[in-house]
Amino acid sequence: MVNSFGTWILPQMVRPWLGSCEGMENLPKGGAILAANHSSYLDHFIIGTHLYRSTGRIAHFLAKKEHFDDPLQRWWHRYLEAIPLDRASGGKEALAQAVKELKKGKLIMMYPEGTRTLTGKMNRGKTGAARLAIAANVPVIPIGITNTFKILPKGKWIPRFGLKADMRVGRPMMFERTDNRKDLRTQTTTLMKEIAKLAKTKYPYED
Repeated sequence: MVNSFGTWILPQMVRPWLGSCEGMENLPKGGAILAANHSSYLDHFIIGTHLYRSTGRIAHFLAKKEHFDDPLQRWWHRYLEAIPLDRASGGKEALAQAVKELKKGKLIMMYPEGTRTLTGKMNRGKTGAARLAIAANVPVIPIGITNTFKILPKGKWIPRFGLKADMRVGRPMMFERTDNRKDLRTQTTTLMKEIAKLAKTKYPYED
């Protein structure tokens, strides 16, 4: 069912807004973290469509556990094999599960901003992607997506037609092992600036 969804249903759903995709050759064959800017629910579908079309792979993502309380969202997130994230406990169980999946060679999708932007400008990145990459010893693949905020911003349910969302995939980034919060923040800022460059926008924060 995942195959039919990825090859036919999903591309048809996002076809009106599906733009170009560059840099998919940067994706390694083994485990990796995909880290993208987050402006819209449409981001999931744009990334998923291009990923499956180009590689036949799917990315498992971390989703706040509240999504599993609603019957429809619970079905959807379990269908996509999402990993529930309990933010109240710091997400330790989710990160441990994500490490196991990455070591099996799977892809984990993360939005370092943590939530969709309300303004179209990037939010400050959280250090979870860097910490997970270090724990699993895998690369982070920066991804920039354009126009999804204009197409379907947070709070809107009907997407705007006439615009295309382009996706750019950057080169793998490895992070140095550290427990120092300042070093993690510095590495996260480097990642966020690369994502911003790929998304043709600016990251308005320094460490």
